[in-house]
Amino acid sequence: MRLGVIADDFTGASDIANVIARTSGDGRALRVAQYFALPQQPADDAVDVGVVSLKFRSLPAQEAVAQALSALKWLQAQGASQIIYKYCSTFDSTPAGNIGPVGEALAAALQVKGVVACPAFPQTGRTVYQGHLFVQGKLLHESGLENHPLNPMTDAYLPRWLAQQTQSPVGLIDRSKIVAGAAAVAAALGQAAAEGQVLVIADAIDDGDLEVLAQAVADAPLVTGGSAIAAGLARAHIRAGGGKPSGTLGVGIQGPAVVLAGSCSRATREQVAQFSADHPALLVEAAALMGGRITPEDALAFVKAQGDRTPIIYSSVAPDLLKQVQTQFGGAVLAERLDRFFADTARLVVANGVRRLVVAGGETSGAVASSLVLTDVEIGPEIAPGVPVLVAQGETPLALALKSGNFGTADFFARALDLMAHPE
Repeated sequence: MRLGVIADDFTGASDIANVIARTSGDGRALRVAQYFALPQQPADDAVDVGVVSLKFRSLPAQEAVAQALSALKWLQAQGASQIIYKYCSTFDSTPAGNIGPVGEALAAALQVKGVVACPAFPQTGRTVYQGHLFVQGKLLHESGLENHPLNPMTDAYLPRWLAQQTQSPVGLIDRSKIVAGAAAVAAALGQAAAEGQVLVIADAIDDGDLEVLAQAVADAPLVTGGSAIAAGLARAHIRAGGGKPSGTLGVGIQGPAVVLAGSCSRATREQVAQFSADHPALLVEAAALMGGRITPEDALAFVKAQGDRTPIIYSSVAPDLLKQVQTQFGGAVLAERLDRFFADTARLVVANGVRRLVVAGGETSGAVASSLVLTDVEIGPEIAPGVPVLVAQGETPLALALKSGNFGTADFFARALDLMAHPE
């Protein structure tokens, strides 16, 4: 293994696995394996990149650090010479969050400072300029992410936001350094390290900026950020002799399908609205769930009653209603019950013959993947930037799409199901 990835949630892991698997050079690509939870066995010798999918984005810092360090130890044992700590391109971390503590803990374990922190993903509208994170051209705290149910983002200036979580000062490499080239970036990172800055926010407004950053840190033991910077790092590993002849995994799984949507993001609500317009839809209302009036068994019965039609089961609601039910039932309690509902529903429908499963929402996806006891998956065709089809092989293969709430166009669900059955 050449490159190891520690991802703080399952959709983020699929996102970066997709980016790396899609990156090629000289007809070669890196072989990527995505693992759900910390593997208990060594990786296959043919694996170039191991992506460890964890679920600690919303956990207390101490627990998140412990999980990340365990993953680091396993990846090092597989021979990984470079580690990427992958977190969300919209940062998704409150002042009490764990991005800073995990980044600092990994840096300490690897004995490095001046570590790049760049969540930018220009293809999906996430850019960083003068340290400020933008989403589709809007400052982060004006993009709708200020209403995130678990990690509301109320400040777009990342050095200030991240410094609330860290023990060391947070640096910034603005775009003037990026434009000056990889050598200038490397020098700036060296200076940041000399000044005791462990994590350094880096500007990036397009893929060219990310390529410069990747060149500057091609040999760095640790890189942190979103998935987009991984493309440049993957190219560096291919140039260094990694990879096999490139090709895309075909899927062709045409069995029964179900869509599960737990995200309340604007993008997911649009996707739910479009899909439910011509597909059977079951809304999981908070009051009914908390009162025991809707159960996973009820959801299974709903799926069975649809025959050959593909249903959607969703809890996605607008921000005002979300705040209302969080106040009524408690945000953490409600989130846990919803995760458990979707996890148990997924397990039941797959046990009853579903072979294509689309899941929207990072926490929901993590709960579902854990419930299905997935170990490792292969990376299939790309549905949307950051979201591939995943194939869990076995006696009865299962095709999955684990989508972060904010990703994908309005037709995402239909496109995902079609690609699972008829790969391009």
